[in-house]
Amino acid sequence: MPIGRPERQGDQGSRPMGDDHMFGRRKEWGGTSPAHVIEAELRSSKRWELTDEGKEIVEKGSHEARVFDAIPPNGITQSDLMKFPCGKVGFNKAMSSKWIRIDKNAEGGPRIFKATDCIEDAVKNKLLLVQQGKDSKLDDKEKNELKKRKLLSEVTVKTYWITKGNSFSTTVVKQDTELTPEMIANGSWKEKKFKPYNFDAMGIVPECGHLHPLMKVRTQFRQIFLEMGFTEMPTNNFIESSFWNFDSLFQPQQHPARDQHDTFFLSDPASATKFPMDYLERVKKVHSEGGYGSLGYKYDWKIEEAQKNLLRTHTTAVSARMLYKLAQKEAFTPVKYFSIDRVFRNETLDATHLAEFHQIEGVVADYDLTLGDLMGVLQQFFSKLGITKLRYKPAFNPYTEPSMEIFSYHEGLKKWVEVGNSGVFRPEMLLPMGLPENVTVIAWGLSLERPTMIKYGINNIRELVGHKVNLQMVYDSPVCRLDP
Repeated sequence: MPIGRPERQGDQGSRPMGDDHMFGRRKEWGGTSPAHVIEAELRSSKRWELTDEGKEIVEKGSHEARVFDAIPPNGITQSDLMKFPCGKVGFNKAMSSKWIRIDKNAEGGPRIFKATDCIEDAVKNKLLLVQQGKDSKLDDKEKNELKKRKLLSEVTVKTYWITKGNSFSTTVVKQDTELTPEMIANGSWKEKKFKPYNFDAMGIVPECGHLHPLMKVRTQFRQIFLEMGFTEMPTNNFIESSFWNFDSLFQPQQHPARDQHDTFFLSDPASATKFPMDYLERVKKVHSEGGYGSLGYKYDWKIEEAQKNLLRTHTTAVSARMLYKLAQKEAFTPVKYFSIDRVFRNETLDATHLAEFHQIEGVVADYDLTLGDLMGVLQQFFSKLGITKLRYKPAFNPYTEPSMEIFSYHEGLKKWVEVGNSGVFRPEMLLPMGLPENVTVIAWGLSLERPTMIKYGINNIRELVGHKVNLQMVYDSPVCRLDP
């Protein structure tokens, strides 16, 4: 008797059925077979189904066919064609199929014309075969092309074939689990059926809390910073103004990182209003006119851009606040700061990128620090992680000069891999804050997720953070140690 349900490809499947459900899987056992009332054999098959977009194409035609049909004999401007719901995709596909042509020198802008009198909507015909259950007429390449266009999806149907087990019965007899003095006294134990005692049972696992692997690695990094004499910065402010996130770091207002494609801007409240105005004026001047030995960027700096609220893109915004606070003290004292907290970027989600992640940052401010001091601190920091083979590569950051990417030799991969970024904060960033001219600030940063994934052998970041996290992995993960 089959019992089944369809599952999308990649689904975790149904819960395994064990002794608690009186089910057994077909399996060859050594010794005495375990008692099972019912046995279940898992069987699976696959089939192709149309997506919602695929069903729409079967009804109305493919995007490229609809674009072709919409072009009048005298053609249509490309701008008008792109206003169609399927204009962009249909235009590209129709052009690659040579159904249409474009006259870029036409009056009024580029104009689209039909390149043939009639067409065959192959995409619609293929999807129609799938809908009719005749997908066997399509080869794998054709199916994969339709799947790539998100017109088809592969569905796995899992079925459990249920049969009677070796202990099948229409009545359930509850076995006794305890021999009592009363049973011995009245002799009733002779007629009882006792459940076999399992001497190999581990017992009930006590309920307790578990630390996520990400938090375990975070604790180790935090301990390393504290051992090196660093002070942790307050990083509980996820929302920052563009002024502290970008402008105070000498990052120009036309920088690509300030675009909505890279940064999450807030709509409510959309703007910040409270700034140290004397400091803001100095930042404006160094951006638009230059100063402190710098030519600046020579553009019209606008306070409206600086007021925009956003989800911070890096914890360096916190470092800027802390350094400005340090500069307001009567006498400068050397400091060592660190932070480990979440940042947010408008990233395309994949196996190694999420829209939010953790950034680890270290900052040292002291008199007359050099690039050699930065390399020495980095050597000490990474040696505590068990990383001793380091290389440095020149890089560019808007707020550090010089800047260096940090590479380490990975013994498992047998190659050099990037493990962080670093640099010396620019005078255009530090001097407007009011720090003394001979004070230098060195800094470095790396992510928390990447070393955690390497430590626990996780290949997809979505298995570490988010709704796809395997809780059993969290329960089973031992306390993390970053020993070499």
